[in-house]
Amino acid sequence: MAKQKPLKVVVATRLYAPEVGAAAFRLKALVDGLVEQGAEVEVITTRAPKGAGVFRPPYRLTRWPVLRDPGGNVRGYVQYLSFDIPAFFRLLAVKADMVVSEPPPTTGLVVALSSLLRRRPFVYYAADVWTEALSAMEVPETVKSVMGALEGFVLRRAAKVIAVSEPVAGQVARFNVPAERIHVVGNGVDNGVFSPDGPVAAVAKPYFIYTGTMSEWQGAGIFIEALPLVRERFPDAEVRFFGQGTDEANLKALAAAKVPGAVHFGGVIAPAEVAPWIRGAAGALVSIKPGQGYDFAKPTKIYAAAGCGTPVVFAGQGDGGAIVAEGGLGSAAPYEAQAVAEAMSAVLADSTLGGMQSADARVQWVADHASLAASGRVAAEAVRTVVRRPAGTKAI
Repeated sequence: MAKQKPLKVVVATRLYAPEVGAAAFRLKALVDGLVEQGAEVEVITTRAPKGAGVFRPPYRLTRWPVLRDPGGNVRGYVQYLSFDIPAFFRLLAVKADMVVSEPPPTTGLVVALSSLLRRRPFVYYAADVWTEALSAMEVPETVKSVMGALEGFVLRRAAKVIAVSEPVAGQVARFNVPAERIHVVGNGVDNGVFSPDGPVAAVAKPYFIYTGTMSEWQGAGIFIEALPLVRERFPDAEVRFFGQGTDEANLKALAAAKVPGAVHFGGVIAPAEVAPWIRGAAGALVSIKPGQGYDFAKPTKIYAAAGCGTPVVFAGQGDGGAIVAEGGLGSAAPYEAQAVAEAMSAVLADSTLGGMQSADARVQWVADHASLAASGRVAAEAVRTVVRRPAGTKAI
């Protein structure tokens, strides 16, 4: 009997390690899981931005130049297409048993079309559903209709859709995707990096930390609005932002107007560099602005903070707040400045919130429920079940 060749999987993504971002972390965990389970993997991605560091994995990684916005992000339709169009031809040229795509749907489309031409299946890794978010934004109806049709085509063509949560799976199902083709794998963080063990930032004044993307739908400005109220009781309290995004300029202007000198922006730094800042913070700030179509989101910054033992202050409604409250990970408040200020003040006064929580319990909750490595292995197994190739069959 001929020896079976390893499964060949190609992952197409505009973001990948060493670039900092939830998508990059999530897909690296998937690839690590695939390699661990014996697959041969190639990642087709973009050239990492300056200062991202060096990453040399044991699998094939091909990069292509891409347009980035002024903040260094691959965000916006022109930027997406600068990756998608070359990726289409790169995918046509590569041999594989299957391809894995991530959002946006434009990338899903080029993966779907190239897979159709090469007669091979593809898997769509849905961290969110774009059409749902567009429905709450001031976007022309024509754009919403086109994007909805495009996203629906991609989801229905996929051999399997991997969803990061049950709410995302429910949104995928609305596109008439059969339930048996939707697989929920969960999400998480690297709890080897985001742990209570390690250096702690040495800062004299108490501070809150916000990490990751700063976008309009997250509405992190609510914490700046709340900070003057917090400082009535804790006059030295500050907020430190690490990351970037489309709302960063607005946040800086708001901070200068509301609390000059008390809000600091540290830019994008690697996970290992941000972890000491999280460990030293009085609390980690997470927000989802209501009515923007993202109430189902469970931001990974929740898990990063809890993994370090740091309490979370969540502003908004929906699943993120429920996780914080039910998991004993901090305090959840309505998206309103006074309520958020009270939650921030509560964790400043007592990180255990009256003895009801503990740093150790938060760390254990992440280990039990939000390990990125574990979710990557589950996602890898879901990908592998799509193709059960007979021994000796070659990739196409």
